[in-house]
Amino acid sequence: MIRASSGILRGLLGLGVILGVAGPAPPARASSLRGSMSSVTRQDRMAEAHDFSHLRNSREVRKFVDMGLLVRLPGDAHYSVEGASFPYARPAVKLFIERLSRQYHAATGERLVVTSLTRPLSRQPRNASDHSVHPTGMAADIRRSHSRRARRWLEQTLLTLEDRGVLEATRERHPPHYHVAVFPNQYTDYVARKTGRNAGVDVDPEPGDPGLAQMASTDTGIGSSGDAPATGGGREDLSYAAYRVRRGDSLWSIARRHRTTVGRLKQLNAMSSSEIFPGQTLMVPSP
Repeated sequence: MIRASSGILRGLLGLGVILGVAGPAPPARASSLRGSMSSVTRQDRMAEAHDFSHLRNSREVRKFVDMGLLVRLPGDAHYSVEGASFPYARPAVKLFIERLSRQYHAATGERLVVTSLTRPLSRQPRNASDHSVHPTGMAADIRRSHSRRARRWLEQTLLTLEDRGVLEATRERHPPHYHVAVFPNQYTDYVARKTGRNAGVDVDPEPGDPGLAQMASTDTGIGSSGDAPATGGGREDLSYAAYRVRRGDSLWSIARRHRTTVGRLKQLNAMSSSEIFPGQTLMVPSP
């Protein structure tokens, strides 16, 4: 794994709940968008637990796109990507933005604006440290709205998801935006639980949570339409969904069920072998 040297992030990142890739959650604590040094450490440790590389330059970003480890966020009726050096992120970040933006648009009448996604070390701003998780592709910056109502909705939603232990967020001032680090395994597992294993309609609704309000009848999956990584081979556009592995599943049977290949699933989930286990959450193509 490509790692960066240690440093201190001047623009402090937000509070959240640290979870291991597996195992029980630690005792609950109050969430906040104010930021702390411990949050920087938690995000960095989560990237390390997922074995995520800190990409050094644009060449390495393109390599990860071609491998399917980063996917494109093209924007849609609910969100746009503006000013991002590279409109790519980990599949779980795309899933998060697509779900959040649908709910945000419905609640506020505004499209969500994403201003930064994967940002290699060579494109990091001067005040960023090597602990920033933007170079790993697991973070997104969201523009702060001028609408008080929209800000209140988004902040409550981010705090709710922090309490679930699936992300960390902070309210940044220069420029005004929200930095969100998505914990991939935790978030996709959370979505799988709330959607009844790819049922396409969320269950157990709770106010203020973008993953819990029931989807419109036209929504046929966890993610809305989007692009697969561009590799120059004319790959068909894909959306992504979370799938919970069941007893008796194999990577081959899951690939066949979702009309894809074992190799594609291994690329999408950064797997070095075909070994899976019941309860594991995988990202899969969604029609």
